[in-house]
Amino acid sequence: MVRSNIRNYLRAWREHRGLTQTRLAEMVGTTGAVISLLESGDRGLSDKWLRKLAPVLGTRPGHLLEVDPAETDNDVLEIWSDIPEDRRTQALEVLRTFRLARRG
Repeated sequence: MVRSNIRNYLRAWREHRGLTQTRLAEMVGTTGAVISLLESGDRGLSDKWLRKLAPVLGTRPGHLLEVDPAETDNDVLEIWSDIPEDRRTQALEVLRTFRLARRG
């Protein structure tokens, strides 16, 4: 088995959501042992795994690789996870107006 060199935040997101490895595994149809391998990097987080795990953890696939939830404002994460998928584009547009206003 080849160890993945890509760091991930799967464990941090799982703990942030208050889930055990076993419970997360049940939610995505695998075993706790597989979740352990994914968290440790002994098994790579493929696109398939990222797409399976992210919705259950209330985040985006890329966030599992790039964002430590402990370093992000919890209110922002919770608000974002409460926005329905079909409204997120609109929410991003609103947030981008704040960025543009700051630059202007």
